[in-house]
Amino acid sequence: MNRQSNLYTVIYSVVLVVIVGVVLSIVYQALRPQQEENIANDTKRQILAAALIVPSENRSVAELYSTHITDSYIVNTEGERVDANIDPFSVNVSLEVKKPAAERILPVFVCDTKSGVKYIVPVYGAGLWGPIWGYVAFNSDGDTIYGAYFAHQGETPGLGAEIEKPAFSSQFQGKDIFNSEGMFQSVKVVKNGQEPTEGSYVHAISGGTITSQGVQRMLENSLEPYSAFFKKLSQGKEVEK
Repeated sequence: MNRQSNLYTVIYSVVLVVIVGVVLSIVYQALRPQQEENIANDTKRQILAAALIVPSENRSVAELYSTHITDSYIVNTEGERVDANIDPFSVNVSLEVKKPAAERILPVFVCDTKSGVKYIVPVYGAGLWGPIWGYVAFNSDGDTIYGAYFAHQGETPGLGAEIEKPAFSSQFQGKDIFNSEGMFQSVKVVKNGQEPTEGSYVHAISGGTITSQGVQRMLENSLEPYSAFFKKLSQGKEVEK
């Protein structure tokens, strides 16, 4: 075949594309298990971070997770444990928050810490430029936040992206989600000088108003469906299997 012909060029290009595609597919399949493990470990790290547990050089994330997370399950909006045959770890929270509250799959992770048992739930919402998410750990009273972890996909560095920093998330420690009358009232995120006269609040990020508002809406939307579950905890009731 004439190597200078158009036909040769087309055939050569097609064969090259096929070979490269096959090689890339093989590499992807070979690396996929490791990629999935890395994603899972990052999620475990975030869950542990909400309970103020940070991996050390001597212990891996997977090891810490298996040690501290003693149980995980699904609850419904009535606060009842549901046998849904679904792994709580695999629940796509980004899809669940778009559903009506009564239809959501609500994961709970039970964590054993030096300060006692904590209950961790996922949260998901929208920031200025993309999704924001995180985990919130509660004391066994079902009302007081023990710790929180937040992350983002594309918030502005130095502004909205500050939600990922401990300086912001640590403000949530000790805050309550029920008012004095026992009604659900999520933590507010407010500017300095605009503190409410009642209810729990934290200060918004300077220059990150929209992202801060997104965090508040995320908490309200994600935590309210758990309110019956939290009330059962506050009453000292065990969630039946």
